[in-house]
Amino acid sequence: MAKMVQEFKAFINRGSVLDLAVGVIIGAAFGKVINSLVNDIIMPPLGLILGNVNFTDLKFCIGGLSDKPVTINYGNFIQVIFEFLVIAFAIFMVIKAFNHMKKKEEEKPAVPPAPSPSEQLLTEIRDLLKK
Repeated sequence: MAKMVQEFKAFINRGSVLDLAVGVIIGAAFGKVINSLVNDIIMPPLGLILGNVNFTDLKFCIGGLSDKPVTINYGNFIQVIFEFLVIAFAIFMVIKAFNHMKKKEEEKPAVPPAPSPSEQLLTEIRDLLKK
């Protein structure tokens, strides 16, 4: 049991586990922001343009009782697809910006290392011999 606890501590102390946990938490919060953007900002004007349509209300009744009908909620499906596309585009833009910054860092010319003391001494000797 003690060995398993030690292995678990080593597993948790790895940076990648903590990075993953932070990524999941930030991803969940980002998903809520995108859902609100789609539901509260984008879809109402889009529904208005399309004739006061609320996409989440669009459904097709296929049977059931009058007080509990069985429906196919295709409007909600359209809403979720639209949310997915907005999230995918946002992630694409973040990754594109990250790659652009990474590319700029790679393009910077590497500063040559300073010459070693022996190289400096040889350079001075060479320069004195030229005179």
